[in-house]
Amino acid sequence: MAEECRPTIEVEIVYALPDEQFTQTLRVPAGATIGQAIEQSNLAVRYPEISPASAVVGIFGRRADASSVLQEFDRIEIYRPLIADPKQSRRARARRSAKSPR
Repeated sequence: MAEECRPTIEVEIVYALPDEQFTQTLRVPAGATIGQAIEQSNLAVRYPEISPASAVVGIFGRRADASSVLQEFDRIEIYRPLIADPKQSRRARARRSAKSPR
């Protein structure tokens, strides 16, 4: 009996650290989710801090759920937690610059 050929799509997974960037291109079954693609990539083996089920992810800069179905050539981005609130950082810089002599 002939083997069933399931259609696949190509996606890219990106994870950036301050001193390193991981990029991997994968072929996943059509209808695969972000979580399934992350699991298939074995990214959690290299970066154990990533949990496919709870990772904050997006596609091309737009936040998405791990259950989102992928399209051909999607770029899955895995986001790291912020170390500082951007609004608070901006306010602190504004206060410092207002206090400094000109």
